[in-house]
Amino acid sequence: MAANRILHLHLLRYAYAFSIQVAQTALCNGRFPIEQRLARWLLMSHDRLGREDITLTHEFLSLILGVRRAGVTMALHGLVARGAVAIHRGMIVIRDRALLLGTAAGAYGLPESVYADVMPGVSEARAA
Repeated sequence: MAANRILHLHLLRYAYAFSIQVAQTALCNGRFPIEQRLARWLLMSHDRLGREDITLTHEFLSLILGVRRAGVTMALHGLVARGAVAIHRGMIVIRDRALLLGTAAGAYGLPESVYADVMPGVSEARAA
């Protein structure tokens, strides 16, 4: 019985954190420019993968962000010019997380801090 209550509590905490992330994503998609949303997505990927190299394509990013591939390419080139990332065929390498955090600004951090609060030990948010 107690195990069921513990599982139930963990599921409720996860649902709460996930709902915050969904709400933040909707807000970002409606209010922030592509480069800011891209920086947010790269930071979230970096958090979850725990490494600097992220294997994905411009096409995949365009689907995730709901924009044209050309928009992703332009946004990535801006991040490369500032030294935040390096790009290779099918891969993005995080070079300066602090620059990405500055670019993402208000688009990143709230869901990550909620995950860290409601699921300690499960989520290792790197929000500064």
